[in-house]
Amino acid sequence: MTSLTQRSSGLVQRRTEASRSAADKERPSSQEDHELRRGDEQDDDDTGDSKETRLTLMEEVLLLGLKDREVICKSDAPTGDVLLDEALKHIKDTQPPETVQSWIELLSGETWNPLKLHYQLRNVRERLAKNLVEKGVLTTEKQNFLLFDMTTHPLTNNNIKQRLIKKVQEAVLDKWVNDPHRMDKRLLALIFLAHSSDVLENAFAPLLDDQYDLAMKRVRQLLELEPEGESMKANTNELLWAVVAAFTK
Repeated sequence: MTSLTQRSSGLVQRRTEASRSAADKERPSSQEDHELRRGDEQDDDDTGDSKETRLTLMEEVLLLGLKDREVICKSDAPTGDVLLDEALKHIKDTQPPETVQSWIELLSGETWNPLKLHYQLRNVRERLAKNLVEKGVLTTEKQNFLLFDMTTHPLTNNNIKQRLIKKVQEAVLDKWVNDPHRMDKRLLALIFLAHSSDVLENAFAPLLDDQYDLAMKRVRQLLELEPEGESMKANTNELLWAVVAAFTK
């Protein structure tokens, strides 16, 4: 039986026949296993993105987390993305400057300072979902729950999601380069953000057990990197590693 286990790094890992014996030595045998819901088989090999369906990192993270039935910027110039521009305006207008860790806490609303609650980005998930509706990836439906109606956004274009899943899988399998500084920076950021949002596992659920084990092994290699050390290497993106440090602390 295939199940999920929790790594100390926070990465949820599916237990496979190949990994059970090693996993049992590392963890107490009394740890409860959870049944994994397998994803649908990938049915589209097209890797291109049209201008209408080009997604932001936040939209991709949200899409990875959706069930099929149910950025980093160095400039304060407008990006055209409403949520990102709102965050950049807060950052630009705030003096003295806050740290990356502080901004993550402020923008997410995870701050104990009531004077800074206005920095929180409101209704992020709903706004991202509406963006995906406009791009034809999701649709909008009303579901009745006894005394009230709830707006939901079911997946309507599975090809877009399957291309995204394939892209994440290939990054740690067929196109693995064993060096984060040679990886596409946007894809590297997506992997870290998807892990921090607990949706990275969704991209690996359709894999065969041996592929799954290899993918998880390589993700752990990325998670075990020391962000401070990586940020000091030549031609690196210091801001990317500052965000990674904040999310993986």
